[in-house]
Amino acid sequence: MIYSCEIVLTPDKAGDKEELYIQAARKLKLNRGEITAVVPERRSIDGRSRDPVYRIQASVYTNELPSGSPYQFNFTPSDASKRAAIVGSGPAGLFAALKLIELGVTPVIFERGKNVRDRRRDLRAIQQFDTVNPDSNYCFGEGGAGTYSDGKLYTRSTKRGDIKRILSLLVHHGAHPDILIDAHPHIGSNKLPKVIEAIRNTILECGGEIHFGSRVTDIYTEHNRISGLQVNGSTDFVFNQIILAPGHSARDVFRMLERRNFALESKPYALGVRIEHPQEMINRKQYHNSKYIPLLPAASYSITCQAEGKGAFSFCMCPGGIIVPAATSPGEIVVNGMSMSRRDSKFANSGFVVTVDQRDFEQQGFGGIFAGMDFQQFIEQRAFSTTGTQQAPAQRVTDFLNGITSNSLPPASYIPGFKSVPLAEIFTEEITSALQSALRMADKKLSGFISEEAVICAPESRTSSPVTVLRDKETLESTSHQGLYPAGEGCGYAGGIISAAIDGERTAMALFQKYFS
Repeated sequence: MIYSCEIVLTPDKAGDKEELYIQAARKLKLNRGEITAVVPERRSIDGRSRDPVYRIQASVYTNELPSGSPYQFNFTPSDASKRAAIVGSGPAGLFAALKLIELGVTPVIFERGKNVRDRRRDLRAIQQFDTVNPDSNYCFGEGGAGTYSDGKLYTRSTKRGDIKRILSLLVHHGAHPDILIDAHPHIGSNKLPKVIEAIRNTILECGGEIHFGSRVTDIYTEHNRISGLQVNGSTDFVFNQIILAPGHSARDVFRMLERRNFALESKPYALGVRIEHPQEMINRKQYHNSKYIPLLPAASYSITCQAEGKGAFSFCMCPGGIIVPAATSPGEIVVNGMSMSRRDSKFANSGFVVTVDQRDFEQQGFGGIFAGMDFQQFIEQRAFSTTGTQQAPAQRVTDFLNGITSNSLPPASYIPGFKSVPLAEIFTEEITSALQSALRMADKKLSGFISEEAVICAPESRTSSPVTVLRDKETLESTSHQGLYPAGEGCGYAGGIISAAIDGERTAMALFQKYFS
């Protein structure tokens, strides 16, 4: 028989398997000997009380054993006569490729960047030598932006697809099984690359192709139907079906699509700063100075509010993490955050952003489809002009609120370093004022959010794509061209690793059903 119950464990007992069985027996009023297995289904930390506890939703088995995972994957060689192109090898592109293989279609991936291992050299170059490779950086390359920016797997997209299936596919390719039960699953930027390599190997072993260093520079059409694509301005390939998953920073791709009369529209997004605190302070606040702090993972937070008519929120919070330079072109500054699997940095950082829309864009003279994209680039280039390097403009939060230049800056995790700059010089008056109001509200929600130890740097500007590549809500095919399937975060249909992976699978299934079933 199978029972379901919630088990509550103190942090010092959380790793004790026998204690899990004892508490299950007590909760269900069973003898310990009757229980043959306790399988955690979901695990979370409840920090509402003085001492945090683990809450574990579990399936408890008596007189029988679990039957195993409902997700079994058996990837076999696909049909070489059935081929579809995929632009981009981020989560949308990679999971689209895996789904096509399951459906018997051979995926051919074109990735502008390098493989996940070679990509590391370019990350070192931007961090230590101010050298930005436009095709290989924190945004572009195998695995996409998420590979080296934390590897968080949390999503609210529960209605879009089977989240557990995506997580199970990641476990199948080497991720730790804990991601299947954790309320906020996380792989870490040091371990996710090995998972990405394993996915690549599955694709190649099944007959798929992955072309690195292959930036798509044109897409060909005949009578509004896809007929092929061009790589690196010189090499042509014939394809009648393309899944377009270029990532949220592929400005050149978006401009090429507009020249080719594909249906696009401008899209609002969010923009602001990245804020960093000592992790120890966040732990004390979130865990109420509990005696169990040494046994608990680095604490996180999530803050949302309304500020001067704009939505404001924390974004991509990285406990025990570092701030990284995420520019994709020389002459611009972009900041983002990442954490390793242990989340053992001394710092906690998070994006803290406000929504921007057509009104903000037009006030700076930007209009048309690329108004948001041009505004985004304008802010990033303005930030660069204050330092002239990948050193990021920064300010103590207290000084930002008081409108004064910081005489000194606290220690920080950002390797290129900070330069004291009044951030109001970078943002518009409206954005500056909204951020200031939102920070004051955040301090009411999380006491100590505003402190002399807190520092903000700018800009956090790549929160989502500034354009949408339009597609039909039912067929997922481009509204202007048959055979093109816009997918993932870059085309405006996802926000994070899991939702992008789900969208990649959905577009692959839609493509298969129309053209290959």
